[in-house]
Amino acid sequence: MTPPSPLMLTWTEDDQVRTARWRSENGAPLPRRVVLADDQMAADAALRLAREGAVLLWRGDFQNARLLLQAMGRRLDRIGARARTAPDAVPEADTAADPTGLRTVFHQHRQAQAQRARLLSSLVLELAGDHGIALRRAPDLRLACAEAYGPADGQPSVVALRELQGLVGAHEWRKKGVAITATGGRVHAHYGVFSPVRGEYVDLVDQAALPSTALAFDIGTGSGVLAAVLARRGVRRVVATDLSARALECAADNLRRLGCAQQVELVCTDLFPPGHAPLVVCNPPWLPGKPATAIEHALYDPDSRMLRGFLAGLSVHLTPGGEGWLILSDLAERLGLRSRAQLLKWIEQAGLVVVGTASIRPRHPKALDPTDRLHAARRAETTMLWRLVVVAEGGGGVTSLNPGTGG
Repeated sequence: MTPPSPLMLTWTEDDQVRTARWRSENGAPLPRRVVLADDQMAADAALRLAREGAVLLWRGDFQNARLLLQAMGRRLDRIGARARTAPDAVPEADTAADPTGLRTVFHQHRQAQAQRARLLSSLVLELAGDHGIALRRAPDLRLACAEAYGPADGQPSVVALRELQGLVGAHEWRKKGVAITATGGRVHAHYGVFSPVRGEYVDLVDQAALPSTALAFDIGTGSGVLAAVLARRGVRRVVATDLSARALECAADNLRRLGCAQQVELVCTDLFPPGHAPLVVCNPPWLPGKPATAIEHALYDPDSRMLRGFLAGLSVHLTPGGEGWLILSDLAERLGLRSRAQLLKWIEQAGLVVVGTASIRPRHPKALDPTDRLHAARRAETTMLWRLVVVAEGGGGVTSLNPGTGG
């Protein structure tokens, strides 16, 4: 399939019409107005232009661009703090649909995040055809850009400074990696692939009793961490799937590093590969909702599409007596975004029965941060591994289990 033509940004500079490719990993639309900005630009003026829909193409010192972006962020944070403490800041929640009020807070938080990201992404830089930056005191980001965008093709492009900072952060994480004991080494996440920094769900897969060591499917493999865990536990063959080319490349890199490449086959497909397996594992995005950025596809599952698709197709891909392992946080339930009853209904409708669960509490810093607006939900959050089997002919529905019950 022919890739879509790149969007081209046009502006006038020094009485000449200039064009460059518009880059946005988050799919931001082509800006309608370009304003040239330099070291004289103040944060208030920058935010005013951003609110009017303009992008600020930076022509000053690179480090001053960073300082301007920080100043814009501080102003937005102060405005947000004042708005949250205003007498009418929090609309009255529907106590029937949202008894804790956390769902209302969550949606407000998401809207504020999206607005903040849009405004801060208005400060943009031009990359030369080799991914270089022709600004004073600009660092060499060519390797980080090549990892994210692919080899330089000689065509200049324009990208948000905020996105470039994300590229640099991803580049450093990729070099350093995350130590995962269950894999016997470190997992290195590529740009656009979620890093397994929350290792508790990996522990669940590492500790659950395997129904078979012959074959397993890992649905939505991402960095390949769960495929590596299964291979390290002695599963002789693992078929790991993903729709993202970046994820498959990342998984292949990690599996080579961890010495598991011979045991794991990577397949580009939506959810299930062809065939059947005695063990099918899936760790879908935990929150129903629309991703606002590329990396958020690992966090948000629109209309719970992947979760429902996994459950609906599981019975078709399990061998008789096989198990499906669903790894899922209950944060969505605690935020009022999805109920436990709804999850159990989907399991039952898929012709499945729960035969065991295992659970673990989060260890990430936000669970311990009382200043986080969602702290009450994060503090109570539990991540669970649901062991699912196909309902035997004449069998009952979903087994009622305490969330803390061991599998």
